[in-house]
Amino acid sequence: MSQAPPPPFDQVSGALRASQNRLAETLTALSDEQVTGPSYDDEWTIAQVAGHLGSGADVFGLFLDAGLRQTSAPGVEQFAPVWDRWNAKAPAEQARDVLVADAAFRGRIDALTEDERARWRLEMFGSEQTLAGMLRLRLAEHALHTWDVVVALDPKATLAEDSVPIVIDNVAPLVEHAGKPTATPVTVDVQTTAPHRQFTLDLTTDGARLTPAGTDAATATLRLPGEAFVRLLYGRLDPDHTPSSVRVEGVELDTLRGAFPGV
Repeated sequence: MSQAPPPPFDQVSGALRASQNRLAETLTALSDEQVTGPSYDDEWTIAQVAGHLGSGADVFGLFLDAGLRQTSAPGVEQFAPVWDRWNAKAPAEQARDVLVADAAFRGRIDALTEDERARWRLEMFGSEQTLAGMLRLRLAEHALHTWDVVVALDPKATLAEDSVPIVIDNVAPLVEHAGKPTATPVTVDVQTTAPHRQFTLDLTTDGARLTPAGTDAATATLRLPGEAFVRLLYGRLDPDHTPSSVRVEGVELDTLRGAFPGV
């Protein structure tokens, strides 16, 4: 599974800060009762999404430590106590404490020296990451789950604009990991706007694969905004949240949705 090189550190860091601010503004406007309401994820309340992002901030703090110390990446043994601690929190605590956890992680990143940023390396999820690469992974998680919260309150909400170019250029590993087999193979020429990108999406009986650039062998086409394509791949492009600008030919949109049920 190939990964595109991450964009400059400042771009990724700025987008992550903006996503954290978006989440904070949303959660601080809600009452303790409101955070127990449903998120976009049918199985999680808004507070549970907040708790997931809070535990994620702590887990990525462990990744940060490992990269600074040049040790192996932490695993489930180290993650489990973090997950247990956040799952044990009351809903109001989850919604409040995620803001503290986000700020603490942000503060640690901001406090790094230029040399520490440049030297940071860690083998994560099958590939070596720079600090910008690690933050890009955190941004994808943070931006998508923040949308899960925001869209539950505003059905017309979209992914944060500044996160989309960063996330969309690193979705190939997600496609290969999370894409499900399709009964009838299809090769889709995908073109997105905002940002403009072109991909070849292969859906097969074994799974899915995404490569940059188109192909003359495509048997179907998909034209849509970049943020909608990201949400499709993350299982978040249901009919009620599909822009009217989406155009698809040669394959049913439900077939594409079925190949990416969500992560």
